[in-house]
Amino acid sequence: MQHKEPTPTEIQEQKVYREMGLTDEEYEKVLEIMGRKPNYTEIGIFSVMWSEHCSYKNSKPVLRKFPTKGPRVLQGPGEGAGIVDIGDNQAVVFKMESHNHPSAIEPYQGAATGVGGIIRDVFSMGARPIAMLNSLRFGELDNAKTKYLFENVVSGIAGYGNCIGIPTVGGEVMFDPSYEGNPLVNAMCVGLINHDEIQKGVAKGIGNPVIYVGASTGRDGIHGATFASEELSEESEAKRPAVQVGDPFMEKLLLEATLELIRSGYVVGIQDMGAAGLTSSSSEMASKAGNGIELDLDMVPQRETGMTPYEMMLSESQERMLVVVKQGTEEEVYKIFEKWGLHAVVIGRVTDDDQLRLLHKGEVVAEIPVDKLAEDAPVYHKPSAVPAYYEQFAGLDTTEIEETKDYADTLLKLLSSPTIASKEWVYNQYDYMVRTNTAVMPGSDAAVLAIRGTRKALAMTTDCNARYVYLDPYQGGAIAVAEAARNVVCSGALPLAITDNLNFGSPEKPEIFWQIEQAAEGISEACRQLEAPVIGGNVSLYNETNGVAIYPTPTIGMVGLIEDMDHITTQDFKAEGDHILLLGETKAEIGGSEYQKLVLGRIEGRPPQINLEKEKAIQATVLKAIREGLVKSAHDLAEGGLAVALAESCIDGNVGAEIQLDTELRADLTLFSESQSRILLSVAPDHVEKVKGLASEAGVTIAELGKVTGENLVIRLNNSEIINQPLSTLKAAWKDAIPCLMT
Repeated sequence: MQHKEPTPTEIQEQKVYREMGLTDEEYEKVLEIMGRKPNYTEIGIFSVMWSEHCSYKNSKPVLRKFPTKGPRVLQGPGEGAGIVDIGDNQAVVFKMESHNHPSAIEPYQGAATGVGGIIRDVFSMGARPIAMLNSLRFGELDNAKTKYLFENVVSGIAGYGNCIGIPTVGGEVMFDPSYEGNPLVNAMCVGLINHDEIQKGVAKGIGNPVIYVGASTGRDGIHGATFASEELSEESEAKRPAVQVGDPFMEKLLLEATLELIRSGYVVGIQDMGAAGLTSSSSEMASKAGNGIELDLDMVPQRETGMTPYEMMLSESQERMLVVVKQGTEEEVYKIFEKWGLHAVVIGRVTDDDQLRLLHKGEVVAEIPVDKLAEDAPVYHKPSAVPAYYEQFAGLDTTEIEETKDYADTLLKLLSSPTIASKEWVYNQYDYMVRTNTAVMPGSDAAVLAIRGTRKALAMTTDCNARYVYLDPYQGGAIAVAEAARNVVCSGALPLAITDNLNFGSPEKPEIFWQIEQAAEGISEACRQLEAPVIGGNVSLYNETNGVAIYPTPTIGMVGLIEDMDHITTQDFKAEGDHILLLGETKAEIGGSEYQKLVLGRIEGRPPQINLEKEKAIQATVLKAIREGLVKSAHDLAEGGLAVALAESCIDGNVGAEIQLDTELRADLTLFSESQSRILLSVAPDHVEKVKGLASEAGVTIAELGKVTGENLVIRLNNSEIINQPLSTLKAAWKDAIPCLMT
């Protein structure tokens, strides 16, 4: 059979849909759905809605593993943000999302618009945002480009959050060469709402008007969703126009106008114009309601002349919302937005034909079944394969490294490593006290915000040790959830639920997809055991630069409830004479640890292992002790192990400690192992036996280590002094590390 060469028209068609991100097979499916060749605008709409960023086409099979229900869950995945009941007709609303690719290209605006987008997700549910957190990953700070990205990402987060008046109260920053070309910028927003004010993104009520509110539409951010669904390369710089520009002052007006509109009772459905802009908000709202939607693009407020239907539908201009209101309330809606100086324009109506229909200059320029764009987008079951490195590391004994002989010097080096060192350089740029609800500021295990008019408070944190996930995705995924819960418990809170941000490389590679599957299994099991369901989140794949993937980083955002503000607990030692207790067991586990990286310059082997039943018992014991008023301070043992945790509690409390460790473990392993399920407590002398009794009842290992006293951290191992460092020396190493590297 003679091979038929494609015609020039066919070649041009292929070039168009492939450049937009559709595969040949996906384009064939589009032809089948449409029963005709799609026009340029329709191809663009399919390409963004079928991108990984919007459709989760590669990750849906994995996400279905997550436990999403629980007695407190009012809204799970599928809306702008998840919602959890906290009693008294109140609920907490929270979600985390990434803006990784835009931040790699234009760090200030990439980070700023990531903050703006997640805030809109929360207030579109009807909630007032009360706090922001973030989770950031960069390359090493000895690199000029990394410093540039780090400085500008932090500035972008601060610039947007500070201007809009929402406190940025917590987060984490980690540094590793794997993120050098592809930083991670994950932003989390937490809001409060009353049960009767909850909104959803649905286009209900045939004939109801569809109203565009907020900023005008420009050409910024076009194809941002598909840009986020491909790996970074040398050509990515050319895609700088795909990064949106944010206006926090406009967002503040939009926030207040939207909340006033929701309280008016006129709203039927509302959704942020986020990834894929007007396309995703309109088609998703219609699909969720089982209806269609018709838009007249001539009515869309535009800030640039001659915009095409394609450009208007795919623009990701910021500070915009799509609202469906009750017919006949349009004038009242206009008045609310006029009061705040914002656009509010009817651009369409809800229809009963299940189509997304676009009109422009009196003609139909696109007509697509909404379910085919949203609910029925392709889903792929990618092949997975165990990576060679994982099998190579299986039999490696991570303790077979040369033991450090100067433990004090090693501790100072660990305290000054950027991942462990004080992040004051970062959070001092954030306004974390605005609105004056912040009860525990950045720097402790979790941030805490008081709920006005009640005795309650919320503890919140973001967590993930990506080195652990790389070495063993299942264990690493479980540990990320457990550590987030541990941080919340150490603050006096009961863990409620999580939001996740799954940052991975290309799912097209079987070894990467295996990482995704395994991490999701670990997260799922930890969520079940710790009774903290997944109520929403985000998937960010294709985090690769020139074919090299980041460490798998499934970031966990968690919120916990403090029933009484008297239970708020921090990590700093409080008073001389208090006893220091350690709950949990220290084992010879340094795979993926800061100590291993310091000594070897690389990570290898297996990470610490976690027993989720023991984890649950330790968390329950600590929370009970806190609620009974027995605990002065609580601190999770994480990067750097016991020695670093002791130093941090001393530094924060501005007081020393004398510690006696009796163990058969090697000194370096005792001090710097990162074994899981360990919590450091300080308690008054007359409460020591009560805390030991609670631990004994729960079958939890507990040891008395020493006392809070003096101005030095003194550690003796089997009666031999191995560390004796003045508080001032520890503090200088910990506080000055990042400022020195950034100068």
